[in-house]
Amino acid sequence: MPPIKRVSVLGAGLMGHGIAQVSAQTAGYEVTLLDVKQEFLDRGMTMIKDSLSKFVSKKTITKDDAESALARIHPTLDLKEAVAGSQLVIEASTEDPKLKLDLYRRVADYAGPETTLASNTSSISITLLGGATKNPANVVGMHFFNPPQLMPLIEITRGRRTSDSAVAVIKEAASAMKKETVLCKKDSPGFIVNRILVPALNEAAFLVDEGVADPEDIDKAIMLGLSWPMGPLKLLDYVGLDTTLNISQVFMQEFQDDKYRPSLLLRQMVRAGFLGRKSGKGFYEWPSPSTAKTTT
Repeated sequence: MPPIKRVSVLGAGLMGHGIAQVSAQTAGYEVTLLDVKQEFLDRGMTMIKDSLSKFVSKKTITKDDAESALARIHPTLDLKEAVAGSQLVIEASTEDPKLKLDLYRRVADYAGPETTLASNTSSISITLLGGATKNPANVVGMHFFNPPQLMPLIEITRGRRTSDSAVAVIKEAASAMKKETVLCKKDSPGFIVNRILVPALNEAAFLVDEGVADPEDIDKAIMLGLSWPMGPLKLLDYVGLDTTLNISQVFMQEFQDDKYRPSLLLRQMVRAGFLGRKSGKGFYEWPSPSTAKTTT
């Protein structure tokens, strides 16, 4: 595989904008950032600028560093333009299998035969995604954690046909981004972290729905009793209730086990548009989406 000089990030949302930032800021890659609407791109670029400003204010980087990183990020609405010339494409689209499969089929038309296609998915089968491309050996899981600018871990996941060279590319990129990696040897839903975390978040929603305790007390109990830095319900708001629901539904379908059944409250809140921090309301009230800033 050729050395990484240019990276494409598909999706400028909650995770995508942060992945683009760390790729440009820390790894020094040229980055094309794609989304389907100009307003989504504009919002993503605004969040990147805000995050870089916070790093500057905390003297983590200089103003020149921030300007250089920003200059390396090139937003676009054109998929062909986004993918052309990139050695690594990182897909960070909505956690919806149908949407991702359609995107991978289209990316396969423009990606070079040696381009590594990495998914930031937190639950969807890498083998399934690879099957939608011409070169499934090039498809690999590259799961960041929120916010990507700060969280030190990347989960690498092999699909059934993922090559050693594709894994090596992700390790190279992770090292350039100053991230630690773990390798999921099997393509199992939820990989390592979310296989453990999502049932815990879902169980916290069950506790609220059953009237066992208020969200604040549940979060306080887990923070003080288990030394979590953030309670499960506040974390649910950060992750997104819709994302957590989607992962739970993938678990239900893949494992065929009722223990992964999402709580009724979680499903109802998503139907009501209470998605957490990104919508302004979840288990807690948040600033409106237009004024919410990234955490740095």
